[in-house]
Amino acid sequence: MRVEFFCPRWGSEDIEWDLFLSQVKEAGYSGIEWFPNGENVDPAVVIQLLDKYNLKYAIVMTVIEKFSGFRQYLKDLKIQLSALAETGKGILSPLFISAQVGREFFNFEEIDLCLECCRQISSNSGIPIYQETHRNKWPYAVHILPRVLKRNADILLTLDISHWFCVSESYLEDQQEAVDVAINRSRHVHARIGHTQGSQVADPALPEYHEALSAHLKVWDRWISSRKKENVEVCTITPEFGPPPYLTILNNTINVHQQQWKLNFWMKDLLQNRYNS
Repeated sequence: MRVEFFCPRWGSEDIEWDLFLSQVKEAGYSGIEWFPNGENVDPAVVIQLLDKYNLKYAIVMTVIEKFSGFRQYLKDLKIQLSALAETGKGILSPLFISAQVGREFFNFEEIDLCLECCRQISSNSGIPIYQETHRNKWPYAVHILPRVLKRNADILLTLDISHWFCVSESYLEDQQEAVDVAINRSRHVHARIGHTQGSQVADPALPEYHEALSAHLKVWDRWISSRKKENVEVCTITPEFGPPPYLTILNNTINVHQQQWKLNFWMKDLLQNRYNS
C-alpha cells in the first residue's frame, strides 16, 4: 500500500494557478485539495492545468451562505454539492469530495436528511462524498459519531481529528471506542496537528508540541493499519495546516504563505517517511 499526498489550495488562493501547480508537482505531491467555490476562477482552466501537470485533485466544500434555517440550508447543500460533483466531468473528475455538512446544533433527523442528500448526489454522480469531521458541523465531536453512523451504515469520513481534540479539551483517552468507529469509516485524512486548546499548533516540530504530535500519529497509525488489513492499494492524506487565523506567525523573515507551505511540507515529509518507506 502507498500513501499519496495532496496539497491544499487553501491559503494559496492569491498565487497564480500555473505557478501553484508547478510548485505542487515539484514538491512531490500527487495532487491538490481545492474548494472551487472559494475563488473566482473557471474550473475548466484549473482542470486543464491539472492535466498538464499530471496531478489529481479532491474537492473540499461547505455551504457558503449564512445559515438562515434548515430548509434553506438543505436546498443550498443540494444545489452546491450537485454542481461540484459535476466538476471536470468527462475530462478529469475529482477523486472524492470532502463535505463539511450541517451544523453542530442539528438534531438527528436533520443530520439524516443531510446525509441522504449527500448519498443521492454521490450515487447519481459516481463521486464519493466523505463527511469531514469538523467543528461547527454535524460531526463536531467524536461522541456524536457512533449513533449517526449506526443509522447510516454507508457513510464514510474525512478524518480531521485535530478538531475533536480541541472540542473535548483532551486527546480522547477515554473515548477510544468512538475513535475506532471513526477510524474504520475514514477514507481520507486531513493531517493537521491540533491540541487540547486549539485546532492547529504553531509548529509541530517544536518539542513543546511532542504530546500533540504523538496523539495524532497514534490515530493515523491505526488508520493506516486498518486500511492495510483491507488490502487497500492507495490511501490519501492532505497535510492541512491553514493560513491565519489558524496560523500563528512565528517568523517575520518569511511571509505567511511560505510559513504555511513549510509546515505542510514538513508534515508530508514526516508521513512520507513513516508510511511509504
